[in-house]
Amino acid sequence: MTVSVGRVGIWTPYFAWNTPDAREAAEELDELGFGALWLGSSAPELRLPAELLAATGRMVVATGIVNVWSTEAAELAARFHQVAAAHPGRFLLGLGAGHASTAGAFGKTYTQPLRYLAAFLDGLDAAPEPVPVASRVLAALRPKALALAERCSAGAHPYLVTPEYTRFARETLGEEPLLAPEQKVILETDPAEARALARRNLGYYLMLPNYVRNLQMMGFTDDDLGGNGSDRLVDALFAWGTVEQIARRVAEHHAAGADHVAVQVISADTDVRSRTGRPARKQWRALAAALL
Repeated sequence: MTVSVGRVGIWTPYFAWNTPDAREAAEELDELGFGALWLGSSAPELRLPAELLAATGRMVVATGIVNVWSTEAAELAARFHQVAAAHPGRFLLGLGAGHASTAGAFGKTYTQPLRYLAAFLDGLDAAPEPVPVASRVLAALRPKALALAERCSAGAHPYLVTPEYTRFARETLGEEPLLAPEQKVILETDPAEARALARRNLGYYLMLPNYVRNLQMMGFTDDDLGGNGSDRLVDALFAWGTVEQIARRVAEHHAAGADHVAVQVISADTDVRSRTGRPARKQWRALAAALL
């Protein structure tokens, strides 16, 4: 069954759901009308997606992503079918090769990651119960990865990108594949405070070569990428300000060719380095009024 994620969803790190109000927060997100909930750095056991799907009745839950170095294809395929069978049409399996540091954490050597990802997809196809192409998307940034997403999945879920990148990705993918970029947003109108919060988040990603190379491909310079990012880089990657200003950035992605935009609220409650956070329920309510 084809998975329909709608026009706008919410992206959260998986660790934000380790809170007493997780079920209630998922129920509210569903009621607000967002098309999908994306779970960053999802564990391959898929327990959290299953729990959040069970807590809701309408929206899609997507992994954004399961790291392919963390599991075997046949095992993941079996777990996928357990979740998907219980919630038909509501589970989307996002996959990716991650970064050298994450592969090392799973005892793997990060060599030829795109070839490894392609072989993993072949493994999903060869499993006793294959994972349907329409039920999986790839974390893809560069042209070869986007081409793999077009051939072997429903589409691409690029992370840490701009509307200009979205236009490039659509031109590379063609018209048919799903294109679902992530967009970081900060509900703060003071430029200094918004940028400080953005840099607290961005610094982590600027230590990861895959993202740095993609940002360089997008035209950002060493001056932009130094430290925790220039104002130019921060303002390009983070939509900050009023809900109306954030809605305009989301609209820019749609105008550039995105089918779906996965909005990630960056707040003082979430710290990607220490992996602490909680659902941004107040911000989701404000965004729903402007985006849905």
